Amino acid sequence: MTVEEFKPISKGLLVFLIVVVMVFLLSESRTKKILATNSTENNSSLASPDTLLKEGTKQDSSSIGLNKLPFRGGGLTRAIPNNAFGAGERLVYSVGYGMIKAGEASLEVEDATKLNGNRCFHIISTAKSNKFFSFFFNVDDRVESYMDVYGLFSLRFEKHLIEGKFRAEAYVQFDQKRSLAISGKDTIPTSRYVQDALSVLYYARTQKLEVGKSISVDNYADRKNYLLEIKVHRKETVEVPAGKFDCIVIEPQLKGSTIFKHEGKLTVWLTDDEKKMPVLMKSKAFIGSVSASLKEYRLGEVGKY
Repeated sequence: MTVEEFKPISKGLLVFLIVVVMVFLLSESRTKKILATNSTENNSSLASPDTLLKEGTKQDSSSIGLNKLPFRGGGLTRAIPNNAFGAGERLVYSVGYGMIKAGEASLEVEDATKLNGNRCFHIISTAKSNKFFSFFFNVDDRVESYMDVYGLFSLRFEKHLIEGKFRAEAYVQFDQKRSLAISGKDTIPTSRYVQDALSVLYYARTQKLEVGKSISVDNYADRKNYLLEIKVHRKETVEVPAGKFDCIVIEPQLKGSTIFKHEGKLTVWLTDDEKKMPVLMKSKAFIGSVSASLKEYRLGEVGKY
């Protein structure tokens, strides 16, 4: 089985697939054009996480309310109430490819830290194929996002991919005050408060999602800006290994896209409560059906930074 056999579904699906399902569907970086770019890209102009993150910035024991929002300058005044997630949250999924158990994926929010003076959530997504699936195609991926705890926008995104013979390292630094994304030697204009492929899921969890309506979110990935539309279809009760949950069913789509056309469909089940915890994800495409089912979870401490 070769990398080329795992063709992309669409850039719109990448946004949510990257958090768990993307490991087995594989994102647009699978194309020869992106592979060539990644193989020659030099990210040395970006500081490593070790130099960016200050020591001694673990989560405080006291809660910081939005009414105590610190002055950040540069017009960054947005403050979004967050009752959905917090430090310590950990979600573990069983990933299946058709009837085959392909591996395990996780989403975790680590203790709040500081990045360039901004207090942020450190969100980590990992995905690893099991022994059987690795015999055909080995996957060991880690994707990270640093998200401002007050405004819930991305500050930094990085991915470390091992997929078959393919290897990739990518770093993006977001200068939200100047609306710029810095990746390697490239500096690309973005929208203010833009999200990355991982932070968008957590931002969406804090929003009001009503059946029959949709929300739009500005996103940046692979040196491009695009608008993601999240459609809310219905309410439904589903049962997964972690239990039975009342859910709202959403579908992320690229808004106004003419390049990527319905090559696949992703459906996500979020709990119908303040947490909006993703418990089930399914994608159907020409390569088959991929699913990620929640098998265990630990809720985080909401409101503590």
